Amino acid sequence: MSIDSIPAAPREAAIADVASLVRSEHRAPALIAMAARPRTRADLRELTGASPSTIRRTLRTFEQRSWVRRDGHRYGATALGAAVASGMETLLALIETERTLRGVWTELPEAVLELALERPGTTTVTVAEHDTPYRPVNRFRSLLRKTDRFRFVGFDVGLYDPCTDEFGRRVLEGMEAELIDSPDVAEYMLSTYPERCDRLLESGNLTALVHDELPPYGVSRLDDRVAVSGYDPDSGGVTVLVDTDAPEAREWADSVYAAYRSEARPLEPERFEDVEIEA
Repeated sequence: MSIDSIPAAPREAAIADVASLVRSEHRAPALIAMAARPRTRADLRELTGASPSTIRRTLRTFEQRSWVRRDGHRYGATALGAAVASGMETLLALIETERTLRGVWTELPEAVLELALERPGTTTVTVAEHDTPYRPVNRFRSLLRKTDRFRFVGFDVGLYDPCTDEFGRRVLEGMEAELIDSPDVAEYMLSTYPERCDRLLESGNLTALVHDELPPYGVSRLDDRVAVSGYDPDSGGVTVLVDTDAPEAREWADSVYAAYRSEARPLEPERFEDVEIEA
């Protein structure tokens, strides 16, 4: 049933029920808790921090709606209440994710944005803040530490400290890595870190490719996980990292990577041996 087919009166009543649940911050958590298992009034007071009189009124309201049923000293969610609790959990997770993405959503590909919003429980969204600008980079580094096979295309979050050291260490430890970078990025890395690049390329664990037209975001495949990074084109800083192990995300990332890899060409380090990078 579409929302347009719902008569106005039932829709208004449903909105009133939702408003009742969210009007006080303890109501949704209490219903969700009772959907997980039966609870006493003392349990609910401890869980929510609400007063005894508030818990009594809340339980009375829930009983009137047939959302909970009393059994002795405990209250448990009915099938109706459990369905409402599940919907509220999904809605709260969606709003939390949307609020996190609100300032950076334009920097992510549409497919990843849709996944994060449609299945918020399957994704981790890490956003840079004014006082913690390296949160996305640090999250990326934590993923690298546990990865045995790494593939990447696009805007390179791995260029940022402290990821460069972590990436190099993991490659030398045996992580199988394949990168598709722009010629400019390859030139910068080879000219700025010639010894490090030589060690990584000589390890046999790193395959470096270049492509002239890369996406304005980064796509990483880390074992069975996908991480997509967005950045501010003005500052060049990484603003958001979305990572997930959802199958549809892996399918999307593999498709994007395969398309760019089919057009990429091998890196030729000798082309950059005499190139100087301007300060």
